[in-house]
Amino acid sequence: MAPTAVDPGPTGHLLAPAAAPVVVAGGGDGGDGPLEVVINVSSSDTDSDAPGAGAGKRSRPVAGRGGGRDREEKKARILAAAATVPAGFLEPLPPPPRVKLLPPPAPGRSVTKQFWKAGDYVGKSDHLLAVEHSDSGMDHVRVHPKFLHSNATSHKWALGAFAELLDNSLDEVVNGATYVHIDMMESKKDGTRMLLVEDNGGGMNPDKMRHCMSLGYSAKSKVKNTIGQYGNGFKTSTMRLGADVLVFSRSRGIKGTRPTQSVGMLSYTFLRSTNKEDIIVPMIDYEKEKEWKRKARTTLTDWCMSLETIIQWSPYSTEAELIQEFGSIGEQGTRIIIYNLWEDDEGELELDFDADANDIQIRGVNRDQNKIQKANQFPNSRHFFTYRHSLRSYASILYLRLPDNFKMILRGKKIEHHNIINDLMLKKQLNYKPTVCDGLPKDMHMAAKVTIGFVKDARQHIDIQGFNVYHKNRLIKPFWRVWTAAGSGGRGIIGVLEVNFVEPAHDKQDFERTNCLARLEARLNRMQKKYWSDNRHRIGYGTNDASTDSGKGERGLSPRPYGIGSRKSGYLQRIRSADRTSSKTISQQSAEKSANTIRPERSVLHGLSNTGGGNTEIAGAPSRSTSPILRTPEKSFRKVNTSSPPSPSGVKRSERIALKYQSKELNVILSNKKEVNVATNGDRESIVDPEAVIKKLKEKNSSLEERILMVQESLSRELQIEQDKNKSLTERIEDVERQLELAINEQEATVELFAEERKRRDQEEENLKMKLREASSTIQDLMEQLNAARNCCKRKQQTKQLHPQ
Repeated sequence: MAPTAVDPGPTGHLLAPAAAPVVVAGGGDGGDGPLEVVINVSSSDTDSDAPGAGAGKRSRPVAGRGGGRDREEKKARILAAAATVPAGFLEPLPPPPRVKLLPPPAPGRSVTKQFWKAGDYVGKSDHLLAVEHSDSGMDHVRVHPKFLHSNATSHKWALGAFAELLDNSLDEVVNGATYVHIDMMESKKDGTRMLLVEDNGGGMNPDKMRHCMSLGYSAKSKVKNTIGQYGNGFKTSTMRLGADVLVFSRSRGIKGTRPTQSVGMLSYTFLRSTNKEDIIVPMIDYEKEKEWKRKARTTLTDWCMSLETIIQWSPYSTEAELIQEFGSIGEQGTRIIIYNLWEDDEGELELDFDADANDIQIRGVNRDQNKIQKANQFPNSRHFFTYRHSLRSYASILYLRLPDNFKMILRGKKIEHHNIINDLMLKKQLNYKPTVCDGLPKDMHMAAKVTIGFVKDARQHIDIQGFNVYHKNRLIKPFWRVWTAAGSGGRGIIGVLEVNFVEPAHDKQDFERTNCLARLEARLNRMQKKYWSDNRHRIGYGTNDASTDSGKGERGLSPRPYGIGSRKSGYLQRIRSADRTSSKTISQQSAEKSANTIRPERSVLHGLSNTGGGNTEIAGAPSRSTSPILRTPEKSFRKVNTSSPPSPSGVKRSERIALKYQSKELNVILSNKKEVNVATNGDRESIVDPEAVIKKLKEKNSSLEERILMVQESLSRELQIEQDKNKSLTERIEDVERQLELAINEQEATVELFAEERKRRDQEEENLKMKLREASSTIQDLMEQLNAARNCCKRKQQTKQLHPQ
């Protein structure tokens, strides 16, 4: 329908033309009853109007000679009829009725302001409206307003709803968007706080506006490098942040169409308060010819009804205030205003605008004061501690790459884009190429580049780890924890990767649980364990022989300096094995000895075994040697391998135990000396004095301690040398990478310069060729003129010769 110009009334409200029918909501609360059509009749309609005015009236005679008599007869009839009509019948009719506004909500029907309780209402279930039918006779399925709330519950986290709106603005970069601005406003009606999201993208024409307000319409699902996919993000995000949303959008005219601007309102408060059984979205459109005019899609009455509904249930009181909002949009763009923001259980807004004047934060469990303190203490890890409650922190890492000409502004201050890779040290890049899954395109070049490393604050042993997984440049899973170790395993390891072969869920806060995702998770788990096993000592975590890649033994890990490594333990293990072989041979030779002889000897050895620390074996084990001299080295090696050198108190305790049993058992041992002699390569050796045994053990322990210290110092030096080499190599690699990047940039600049020079040379060559052609043409013309002049001169000379004067 063509645009129709209708002037606003004195209050700024739009009035229908006087002769047009006006639909008035009648019957029931909220206009759900039958509609009346009121015909507006003008007060100036009389018998003197045009012919045919009024059914059953006689035609007026033509004025002629008898006109005076006819007028007298007509006057007499009117006077006679005036005596029979009721009083006031001939008075002017009242002005046409205004469009009846929908009644405000009843006092007893309070609308909750808490999001998680907003879906607890029934509506008019006792007298449902008749189900509509389409032209084909099939039932028309309606969408109950409660679906708006249940659909928005997919966003458990309020900042995830902001991300949906930022995605829509970023997708408009292809249409000229250069910024998106998020801010807080105050309503002029009641002073409540509202949320503003605006961008200068391509905007929406009336058709796109209706698709935006509808469910499931998405023209971006097949467009490359766009984040929007399901056509559901706008509804879920806006309804998660507030009960109502008002959208202003202006679009340039493309392909010969005129510029348009539209206003649409999606109001959960309006639908609940009027007990609607279907989602009704009032919208009004304008079209620009020489100036902006109203554009009615059906009838002007419907347009007026939509305007009145928007004015009643929005923060604006007049049409002029609505049009004023388009002043900040410019030639194109979209302005979204979310009002009636949700509150928490304590009656405060779920969004906190006061904690930081340049930020929007959320209250509740997501904001932990301990994490805020840690964010101030460890600045390199602040995004890990603050992204759950701070929109500025979350938005700064929301996109892996941000276009150079696009910026995000939050409450008047630009959001600085942050790449988490810059927070890492000891970085390592790995490639992951997925196997072909169901529904996955067979792309031979499909792979994910994984950057893994320690956060720069990892030496403080803070509990921070996880992978930041992006999909089409958008952060889907922030700090995804794929390895939950029993102890400190994996601490400080952060990874960043972009996977476009796994589909995100419809709320874009997780991925669909598919086989591809399970394989990716398992691979990331192995990557983190391998990196931890290879590099944990570099941030102060000691090695542990009992720990494996599967995470076993990580409970015993603790932040300690580098200790005795696997090389030392392997060396001592070989000595222990040789000693066990010798002990086994000796025990077989002494197994035939008397039990009375072995028992007191074991008592002495039990006392001597305390010199080996806490990790000793039972002296009475049948597989061990009965000779204390030959059994002692094994225990000495075991002591050195598993514990620190013996303390002086330990030695004194051993001496006391030996002296305690000396008087009681020494005589028994000496009396049976011949029976306990042990043969070793033909030599015979016997126990003479326990003190000598203790002295010999001390000498061997001291020598072993010296050897261990020497080995430890040697390994420490080697480790330090390797660390220095790794550091220098890392610095050299980084330097080479920087040089390579500079060389690439120089090469690109050189190529561009050569391309420009080639283009300029070709242009000059073309110009010279054109000038050469012009010069050749000029020379040819001059030659022709010269030849003509010569011929003319020759003819003149010949003429003179033939006709001399």
